[in-house]
Amino acid sequence: MPRFSVIIPCFKVQGYLRECLDSVLEQSYRDVEVIAVDDRSPDGCGAILDEYAARDERVRALHLPENVGLGRARNAGMPHATGDYLFFLDSDDTLTPGALRALADRLAQTADPDVLVFDYARTYWWGGTRRNALARVLAQAGEGTFTAAERPEILSLLMVVWNKVYRRDFVEREGFAFPPGYYEDTPWTFPVLLSAGRIATLDRICLNYRQRRRGSILSTTSRRHFDIHEQYERVFAYLDARPELAGWRPFLHTKMGEHCLDVLAKPDRLPPSARRAFFRRTAELFRAHRPEGAAVPAGLRVLEGGYAAYRVRREAGRAGRELERRARQARAAAAGRLARGRSAVRALRPLDPHLVVYSAFSHRGVLGDPAAIYHKAREIAPHLRGVWVVRDEETAAAAAAALPPGAECVLLGSAGYRRVTERAAFFVNNVNWPGALVKRPGSVHIHTHQGTPLKYMGADLLAKPGARYGLDVPQMLRRADRWDYSLVANRHSELVWERAYPCRFRSARTGSPRNDVLVGADAEHGRRVRARLGVPDGHTVVLYAPTFRDYRRGGYVERIDLARFAADLGADHTLVVRLHPSLAAGPARGMGLAELHRRGVLIDATDEPHVTDLMLASDVLVTDYSALMFDYANLDRPIVVHADDLAAYTASRGTYFDITAEAPGHVARSYRELAWLFASGAWRDEEAARLRAAFAGRFCEFDDGRAAERVVRTLLLGEEMPAPATARLPAPAAARDLLTSW
Repeated sequence: MPRFSVIIPCFKVQGYLRECLDSVLEQSYRDVEVIAVDDRSPDGCGAILDEYAARDERVRALHLPENVGLGRARNAGMPHATGDYLFFLDSDDTLTPGALRALADRLAQTADPDVLVFDYARTYWWGGTRRNALARVLAQAGEGTFTAAERPEILSLLMVVWNKVYRRDFVEREGFAFPPGYYEDTPWTFPVLLSAGRIATLDRICLNYRQRRRGSILSTTSRRHFDIHEQYERVFAYLDARPELAGWRPFLHTKMGEHCLDVLAKPDRLPPSARRAFFRRTAELFRAHRPEGAAVPAGLRVLEGGYAAYRVRREAGRAGRELERRARQARAAAAGRLARGRSAVRALRPLDPHLVVYSAFSHRGVLGDPAAIYHKAREIAPHLRGVWVVRDEETAAAAAAALPPGAECVLLGSAGYRRVTERAAFFVNNVNWPGALVKRPGSVHIHTHQGTPLKYMGADLLAKPGARYGLDVPQMLRRADRWDYSLVANRHSELVWERAYPCRFRSARTGSPRNDVLVGADAEHGRRVRARLGVPDGHTVVLYAPTFRDYRRGGYVERIDLARFAADLGADHTLVVRLHPSLAAGPARGMGLAELHRRGVLIDATDEPHVTDLMLASDVLVTDYSALMFDYANLDRPIVVHADDLAAYTASRGTYFDITAEAPGHVARSYRELAWLFASGAWRDEEAARLRAAFAGRFCEFDDGRAAERVVRTLLLGEEMPAPATARLPAPAAARDLLTSW
């Protein structure tokens, strides 16, 4: 029999679930069982639970046939618990290191109380941490045990289920269970604490309570918040059935009023149309359960009047804050008038359902996924008007040369740009749109990203100050709030994007449109590119594509002596080098690359606009940590990873998994190893093919050659189209993603 049964209900938390499970299973104290309940989650939660259950005998995965909600999912897990103590852990929270050992020691010290209450910390998406403001209550409770009557201040703590562990036989004897609906913790925690004969406390932070930017149930605007009234009805029904607890009625009556008014005061809980009805229901409940002769606290007297009086009081309280805001409002007045003027114009002009605005790589041209979607739309939906946003006249000229006759471009910030962005029904981009772009109701923003993420992105960069230097993450997320769809090529990307960008978009398993040309690789296409680059017939083309380094000013680290590498490859090989686009105008090329290109030692292809051309023209890719490898895997050609500075790169930027443990081919940790791989021919041996197949199976999962068509038909035209097959997906890899906390 384990000491702890940790019950974890799971619903739409695939981006956080691994971290939660790991925080339990990697505890030094191992006498624990995990009962993880898949509450019919529509994302990848169920598969993650099955993966953990297969590799750790302490994990049991339960899959409910229908979604029942948080409380009843916990109920479903309880009959399977065999531990001495029940621990209800929410699936986006985590245990702190050493938490279970500390809890076990305290339980032993206090001779197994009915309930042990411990401390927690709120951890915010932007990186901040704040301890429970009432932690002193735990410290002041003393070394022994007590009842709620002896220390009523214990009920001033946050009335949630997850900051306590409960002796299982006590819970079973009393018949405690969770009701359906929101605020299900309320009719559990009050009865439990009031009935417990022995309560102990632990003045230690054992749990990180994640404050999600988006996705929290209680932060969802809904009439479901009316459930709080029924939950308090259950609390009072519990008191009615136990006359010995009648003395708690005044306390709980006050708690109920404060809790309901707190819900009403929060702007994100109730729809405006429901606020009056919520107040009235609260007032009715307050009157119905008011103890005879009990005085009403000053802060709750508003419940004895009407909703109008409540609003007057609320507005009066806001008056002081409004005065403080006037200075800021004055500074923003001019901008506000301009915005209102534009909003009025937009309101008068309806959206054009056939207008699609495209941009790629910060308006640098017709590139990447947006370009693939644009060309497919021209082919199968010619009635859609596609307009490209470009950054300057030079880019516009280059784009015009690359686009079909009659294609349109507008300069960023121009009058034409304002006209199309004010009326477009669709926006397609692989970088966030400028902050000044206002998303109109009914418009659809499709974000394509720039590849499968290996390195930390978005909110995960908050833990990497060097990597996010000069980057305003909160502003980035505010812009990402405009996304409606996020395109993904694999489930790894889906997990990362939902975590790194905690916004309200939906993941679309379309595959990567830019990779369609790789899935259906055309040998003639590659030959044409080779001829244009000047590659001699019969040569083996080695494409070297290093990525940006965050730990070095300027981003460039010369990891390889390129002249030596070209020579060591041999006379029948051509080395093609493509630097990261952010390095194209920097000193890297002037420090030797341009000269080597001029002398014919290698080919500098950094300025090639379409990296897919280079991939199709090559026979093997050599890279370090570039996302290019995930796209290249679609070609089923050898990949060599040169990871001689992995520790520095991981420390400065962070990676979601160890690329050397799940590599797409052989790994070289020094130049000597890299040279040997090519000299020996090992770069293309059977082991390289096996590694490549496993990598492609995982990361090219949804790339079937029809991604662009899928985006156009399903997201632009609203048609149905089969989802990509997932036959490539292998069994779960031995090395897991390191989706660690920030």
